[in-house]
Amino acid sequence: MLELSHVTFRYAEGLPDVLKDISLSFDKGEFVAITGRNGCGKTTVTRLLTGLEKAASGQILYHGKDVTREEPSERSRFIGYVFQQPDRQMFMPTVREEIAFGPYQQGKRGAELEEAVARAMLDTDTEALAEEYPRILSRGDQQRVAIASALAMDTEYLVLDEPTSGQDGREKQRLMKLMESLQEKGITIILVTHDMDIVAKDCTRVIVIAEHEIAFDGHPSELFSAENRPEDWGLAYPPAVRLGRKLPGSPYCKDMNAFCRAFYELKGGKIE
Repeated sequence: MLELSHVTFRYAEGLPDVLKDISLSFDKGEFVAITGRNGCGKTTVTRLLTGLEKAASGQILYHGKDVTREEPSERSRFIGYVFQQPDRQMFMPTVREEIAFGPYQQGKRGAELEEAVARAMLDTDTEALAEEYPRILSRGDQQRVAIASALAMDTEYLVLDEPTSGQDGREKQRLMKLMESLQEKGITIILVTHDMDIVAKDCTRVIVIAEHEIAFDGHPSELFSAENRPEDWGLAYPPAVRLGRKLPGSPYCKDMNAFCRAFYELKGGKIE
């Protein structure tokens, strides 16, 4: 388990708190979205987890061990981070070498290293890119290379910052399919996102940051229920969810396929 325990963060002494007494835990195999208004601190949460930012107070725990003072390079043994601009974290001349860099630093050599790289490329469908220069690839390909780099290090937690912004529907669908396959292998996925369609359809849990604190932590169906007002936190209802709420019984429809299925069932039909 990865935890933030009573963490407060500010950029400098005397400045206002960005996050105030935050406590969160992330279990194996979760698919978590962290969302909220621009500037609310959601990316800061993930930067604290990875060690890119240091807490003013509180602890970061990994399986109960205090890793608050560990540097990002030390935490990379269990957590991988994909930047919003993934080319900024790439510096090797080929995709194969980029993916190999992390496990090499971990001490992998020879057949063990080759096997880790080959497995990561297979899992992310980047084998055909092995000899390409990473920084000139499309953003979607760069993301998959960055994910492969984390997988080659046997990561347990994968953090992605706004992974679908600027991507078309095809690339978004491809990325989410990859995330689902990694989740099935027990990897915990943590997304910083404004994309409520992904929150509704793909995530098992959503955390909303507002007013420097945790405003909501639960299942997407709870977030978009009649008991909550996500618009108060700057969040929009996904179209499928909004349409579903207008049907008799107000079923939770996580995507348009679910809405069509609910609609036809109400009409006495059936969709295979």
